[in-house]
Amino acid sequence: MDFSNKKIIIFDLDGTLTESKADMDAEMADLICRLLKEKYVAVIGGGSWRQFEEQFLRRLLCPKENLHRLHLFPTTATRYFEYVNTEWKEVYADILSTEEKTKIFGTFAKSLEKAGYKKPERVWGELIEDRDTQVTFSALGQQAPIEDKKQWNKANNAIREKAATILRELLPEFEVRTGGLTSIDITKKGIDKAYGVRQIERALQIPISEMLFVGDALYPGGNDHAALDTGIEATQVNGPQETKDLIRGWVR
Repeated sequence: MDFSNKKIIIFDLDGTLTESKADMDAEMADLICRLLKEKYVAVIGGGSWRQFEEQFLRRLLCPKENLHRLHLFPTTATRYFEYVNTEWKEVYADILSTEEKTKIFGTFAKSLEKAGYKKPERVWGELIEDRDTQVTFSALGQQAPIEDKKQWNKANNAIREKAATILRELLPEFEVRTGGLTSIDITKKGIDKAYGVRQIERALQIPISEMLFVGDALYPGGNDHAALDTGIEATQVNGPQETKDLIRGWVR
């Protein structure tokens, strides 16, 4: 891949830069900082802004003069933050209305029951979280340990996929996506990672031909696949270690 003609590298977060909802490790943080010396970097993920802060930003100890090249799109690009005058500023937020949230919460309950989901004896945090611009279901709770999520996914992912299919039928006016290992995310219609790529194009005036997307779920049905609708060049990784290998090659 000719990396030299790319002005911005866009990363998925969970499964690409970090394990699912886990903190970014020091090695990845260092590599991102080194990359920011040379390129613009954007991160698009399903987590809330608070999760981005805890999982990604607090581990990123880059010189502040390089952070203006970093652009963050939490809750599947329903929000956009950029670094201005030593602090993070929200550029936009596609907030769900109270009526929309009420409808989503009620439909989640019906769809999960119909799909055969049974609440586990132990959960970690809320099962359904209001993230203002996105409503997210996590089968074991929002703070479940990664190993428990992997086990649940292996045994029960068909239930999650069935629930997502039912939700798409009952909520055609919304975007419904599976994410990570145990989650289902719902946003306003038309908001996905393709939307995020186009927002980057608009905000930075960088053509899509000069962008590269890196994600762990670019396959059909994966939560990164929508980015390909923009025609962006993309590369699939199988976890953070492969992402590190890519970045090392670029910044060597």
